[in-house]
Amino acid sequence: MNPVNILLVDDQPAKLLSYEVILEELEENLIKAQSAREAFEHLLRTEIAVILVDVCMPEQDGFELVSMIRQHPRYQNTPIIFVSAVMLAEPDRLRGYAVGAVDYVSVPIVPEVLRAKVRVFADLYRKTRELERLNADLEARVRQRTAELEASADQLRQLNEELEHRIDQRTREREEALAQLFEAQKLDTIGHLTGGVAHDFNNLLMAVLGSLNLLKKRLPADERSERLVTNAIQAAERGTALTQRLLAFARRQELKPQAVDFLRLFENVEDLLAKAVGPRIEIRKSIPVDLAPLLVDSNQLELALLNLFVNARDALESGGAVTVAAAAEESRPAALAGGDYIRISVSDDGEGMDEATVSRAAEPFFTTKGVGKGTGLGLSMVHGLAAQSGGSIQIASTRGKGTTVSLWLPVAETFVKTQPVVEPPVTEPLTPVSRPLAILVVDDDALVRTGTVAMLEDLGHLPREASSASQALEFLADGPNCDLVITDHAMPGMTGAELARHLRSVFPGLPIILASGYAEFSEDHGLGRMLRMKKPFTQEQLRAAMDQALSGKVAAA
Repeated sequence: MNPVNILLVDDQPAKLLSYEVILEELEENLIKAQSAREAFEHLLRTEIAVILVDVCMPEQDGFELVSMIRQHPRYQNTPIIFVSAVMLAEPDRLRGYAVGAVDYVSVPIVPEVLRAKVRVFADLYRKTRELERLNADLEARVRQRTAELEASADQLRQLNEELEHRIDQRTREREEALAQLFEAQKLDTIGHLTGGVAHDFNNLLMAVLGSLNLLKKRLPADERSERLVTNAIQAAERGTALTQRLLAFARRQELKPQAVDFLRLFENVEDLLAKAVGPRIEIRKSIPVDLAPLLVDSNQLELALLNLFVNARDALESGGAVTVAAAAEESRPAALAGGDYIRISVSDDGEGMDEATVSRAAEPFFTTKGVGKGTGLGLSMVHGLAAQSGGSIQIASTRGKGTTVSLWLPVAETFVKTQPVVEPPVTEPLTPVSRPLAILVVDDDALVRTGTVAMLEDLGHLPREASSASQALEFLADGPNCDLVITDHAMPGMTGAELARHLRSVFPGLPIILASGYAEFSEDHGLGRMLRMKKPFTQEQLRAAMDQALSGKVAAA
């Protein structure tokens, strides 16, 4: 227990000594003063817990001294005990309490009484100070805790803001991903529909072209009739080119990917592109010399560049510039598989497109050009080439500022190992077929079948017809009673590829020609180097295919 300071004020030294003797037992610090001035000096220098004041002092009585002490802010609540050597009347006692005394001790002093009263007030002082210390400590802890809570609240607020930001970001990313997925699904659906339409259209063109070519051979020498038939043939051939572009969009064209030096490829077609865009448009290029080779079909890439340049030309009615750039970039569309890619971009500073137009730009037959100025298949073809080559396409455009079409294509070294090895066709000397042959024509489309049979009959052969693979197998059940089989690929039930594989296993020496309106033979179907034809084919193409298919057999005969 820490001792406290007790101030004893009396003008008589003997009385001070007596107080000191009585209070020694308390083991507190006793400070003595013989005047009011001396008492105030101690009060200003020292923290006093209890004050004993004599009522009757010559210079200044105890009442005046206590009144002055109470005026000091630090001692307004300090316990003050009056010591009186005379019996005080009741009014004097009330005056003492009024000026600030808390108790009285009369002389002669009873030591036990004085010690008890001083002890009570000293303990009260100690407990008050302890309570003040505890309160201060509590307030400090409250302030610290408040600061910690405020810091936690700030941290929580920051975390909430960060979480909201991340949620907004993820929401935007999800919406963008869903939009891309929707766009991909939409284009994929359109692609399936377009591929089917192109296949059916090829069958129709097959019948039209075959019939027109045969009709042209049988027409009498009439210039007007020949001109009309030639015009119809040219229209049908334009339809053939149109279906090839549709198949490119539907990713069902036959590609021959190989390592391509893009700088050399562009230099080879630069003059053609310059003629396509005209003299008012400047062609700029930014293609590194050390650019890695691309894995792509070079002919289709040249066609894609031509389409993009024609689109840029149409956007630059008053002239301008078209820029071709190529670079290996780490950032790429998320839909691409792992590996290295080259970004090829074609940019113009023309009128640009709004967001709604950009979202539909790759759809087949969608065009903003006037009537007769475009088919709406240019970007569709580029999109199909990119997708079928394992790459991607992105279109960025701002109204009034121009358009950039970016094509991501795989680097050749990265993908060579994953590409199927295509053996070069074995070139054999062809011997024209000069004798009538028994030929089985298998096709589920009656128009195509009739047209093919007519061309074969015109060539002097003896064709037989089968409307399905199962009917063809029934015809061949007794043996290979024909010299050649020409079969369509896409048929209900058993496909042409499946029929050819079955015939190869049963009749290994039977020549087979596989035809398709899809031109889609990316998978080998276990058929090796079997001869294949794309619909629509002409009579000359049919004759050449027959010569090639039968060359070995004719030579043996």
